[in-house]
Amino acid sequence: MHKINLSGDIYFLGVNDRRTALFENFWPLPNGVTYNSYLIVDEKVCLIDTVERKFSDDLFEKIEAIIGKRPVDYLIINHVEPDHSGAIRAVKEKYPGITLVGNKKTIPIVTNFYGDTENSLIVEDGGTLDLGKHELSFHTIPMVHWPESMVTFESETGILFSNDAFGSFGTFGGAVFDDEVDLNLYEEEVMRYYTNIVGKYCPHTQRALVKLENLKINQIAPSHGLLWRSNLSWILERYQKWSSYSTDNGVVIVFGSMYGHTEKMADAIGRQLANRGVKNLRIYDASKTHISYIISDIFKYKGVIIGSCAYNNEMFPPVEALVREIEHKGIKDHYLGLFGSYSWNGGGVKNLEKFAEAVKWEIVDSPVEEKGALKEEKYAALVALANAMAGKLVEDFGK
Repeated sequence: MHKINLSGDIYFLGVNDRRTALFENFWPLPNGVTYNSYLIVDEKVCLIDTVERKFSDDLFEKIEAIIGKRPVDYLIINHVEPDHSGAIRAVKEKYPGITLVGNKKTIPIVTNFYGDTENSLIVEDGGTLDLGKHELSFHTIPMVHWPESMVTFESETGILFSNDAFGSFGTFGGAVFDDEVDLNLYEEEVMRYYTNIVGKYCPHTQRALVKLENLKINQIAPSHGLLWRSNLSWILERYQKWSSYSTDNGVVIVFGSMYGHTEKMADAIGRQLANRGVKNLRIYDASKTHISYIISDIFKYKGVIIGSCAYNNEMFPPVEALVREIEHKGIKDHYLGLFGSYSWNGGGVKNLEKFAEAVKWEIVDSPVEEKGALKEEKYAALVALANAMAGKLVEDFGK
């Protein structure tokens, strides 16, 4: 079996999952996902994180190809979410003398999921573990993205085992390291992973980035996706940008429409924005495009325009789900426009206005609401809304 080294006696044990359709049973995985585990072979053998439990046999096959029947002494648990910890029971059965290593918040969660944790070692923030030639240090990064989340740093090689931080959706197509792929083709899945899985915790991510600046990092080995050894600045700069809510010049238009009238309003806005020179323009049907792709682009672009038809005196349900997710994630610093239509009674725009009050984004112009089919007067109002948004973008970004 081909062995993949990060450095000398540090090995990559990751597996591809091309069959699971939804990550956390919610986020689409058109390109699959990886579960990354690592092995350090020293005076003591150390396994860093496991894999989703259905891949336990693959994990053991990779370990045995490296160390044969030698036991594993330590299992570092950076994060207890089952896509990383799912093989813990199998690991304990195969290596009954193994010591589970985690922080004071880790072990109780492991107990809740997997039972007995009697043979465990609790490490402090900044604490170390000596394996022989290699010394590991542990650094908590709470809420990136669970309260027990931590990273493990190997001081000799400068490898940071970063758990969910700096990870991505997508499987390996042969390439494992960042310098083996075209990162431009990879960026969408890196960003969709961050914005949807970690994005609610941007302030915590900012604190983690400051904390990790003190480490002399040469490689980043996350629990999902590419391993970073040549382009650390690429991923670090993006995490800094995304977690500080910095945005690019562009507009995301999202609509919910039953019979096409609200959709025509979205197209009218989009056409005028294009006339005004807005080149980064995305129009999404909330009923058709999964929320994860929309959220990712909202993180990316400064302007957001949301439209909803009325549905039982409320917003159209897919639009309601989107705005609740925006509120839940606490996304900040956007320009906002609102529009919608109704047949016999309102509700779509009225409830979008409540969302606007809650999210506290800057509203660029008065909401536009039409009764029935789009007419000239409201068409002109949509053009004015688009012009107001374009004007705000020019103020921020220039032409």
